[in-house]
Amino acid sequence: MEEVLINYSPRETRAAILSDGILEEIHLEREVSRGLVGNVYLGRVVRVLPGMQSAFINIGLERTAFLHVADIEEAHRSDAVLPIERVLHEGDAVMVQVAKDPIGTKGARLTTTVSLAGRKLVYLPKEPHIGVSQRIDDPELRERLREQVAAMRPKDEKGGYIVRTSAEEGVTEEEFLNDMRYLKLLWEKIRYSASHQPAPSLLYQDLSLAQRVLRDMVHAETQAIYVDSQDMYQSLRSFADTFVPAAAGRLRLYRGDASLFEKFKVDEEIEKALRRRVDLKSGGYLVFDQTEAMTTIDVNTGGYVGKKDFGDTVFKTNLEAAQTIARQLRLRNLGGIIIIDFIDMDSDEHREAVLAELRRGIARDRTRMTLSNFTELGLVEMTRKRTRESLAHMVCEPCPVCGGRGEIKTARTVCYEIMREVVREWRQYKDAKEFKILASQSVIDMFLDSESQALELLHEFIGKPVSLLVEPEYTQEQFDVIIA
Repeated sequence: MEEVLINYSPRETRAAILSDGILEEIHLEREVSRGLVGNVYLGRVVRVLPGMQSAFINIGLERTAFLHVADIEEAHRSDAVLPIERVLHEGDAVMVQVAKDPIGTKGARLTTTVSLAGRKLVYLPKEPHIGVSQRIDDPELRERLREQVAAMRPKDEKGGYIVRTSAEEGVTEEEFLNDMRYLKLLWEKIRYSASHQPAPSLLYQDLSLAQRVLRDMVHAETQAIYVDSQDMYQSLRSFADTFVPAAAGRLRLYRGDASLFEKFKVDEEIEKALRRRVDLKSGGYLVFDQTEAMTTIDVNTGGYVGKKDFGDTVFKTNLEAAQTIARQLRLRNLGGIIIIDFIDMDSDEHREAVLAELRRGIARDRTRMTLSNFTELGLVEMTRKRTRESLAHMVCEPCPVCGGRGEIKTARTVCYEIMREVVREWRQYKDAKEFKILASQSVIDMFLDSESQALELLHEFIGKPVSLLVEPEYTQEQFDVIIA
């Protein structure tokens, strides 16, 4: 049983997916940083890089976007891929769609293969292909859906379709036809805008988060969709009546005294998902370390000692870790390369069981993933498609004190740095009368307490007075040496 929560506040919308009362997914959209994936632009080629077989495209954002030859439909021929310099030239106008949001210092990733999503179908206006979502794994159902869509495709239609996962729960011919008509009309509007607007221009913006939730995330197991805003509720009712009739009857206006996310303890779970450490019920714990290129996850037994032997303790901890990791990947929206360091297991049977548990957990993920077997070093390598920023990157910023390192120098270390700096300044300015040290309270306290003898030795070494001043605004690593 699933429940969907949509929390609205000015300039921000949050959506949560709960399964049997447990938070499984969290989605966030802010007006100032609304995701770009799915948007279609008329861009202008700024630069072509033959050595990288790539081009930079101006689509009207702060940073130019990136387009690789592999994502240029016009470069692909039946027997070869044309070099990018034969397909694109500086100054060209080109219609593109955002495949990945800007992440970190990287611009948006683009493709010229436009795809437009409906409720049951994805329309491919430039490709004749008819396919079925890989998440529908019943061979007979896949073939039946493919044949059904092929038979219904209009004779003058040159584009293709992909049947979405939601069709697995049952779909009528009318639903397919509604999608085909709506998506065709949408594509004609995009083409018209492209021929009448200058580059760069936004031609089509994907639905809002709340609308995408109704279109993409509501299915047969969804019991209710709670919305805590009267205006948002009315807007979604209208949208659902037109485009997602199956969701209309499940919409509920939430009027509780406590906030919607507080009532279902979602805010509490979000806070946990931002922590580096995740505790397991058994007493073990996970440690997540996220970098720009990859995420590493370390599994530890912690205080769990088990009831049998150590091998059994390790196995049960790893099993619980596999379940938790699959959920945390969704909650944190972690993407790219992911390395999991499970606790070493001697038994091949235990390794296979842990991998099977991990596969079961990630099978529920809406994002495409790959999973390897255990490496020789006992690590599990996996990838998760990255299309948007992770939860931490969306709601947090690097610590101004540590600069994102996650740790700061000790007060004693800073004391020694200060003394080295005083000696350097003394060598340059030997006629100085006095040296004043400005530092944080903790550093000054260290000088007055356990490092007082070192300060006295410094005074004797340079033969000049050294005074201490507390600067309340300084962090522990900040200091200044003033020459008087």
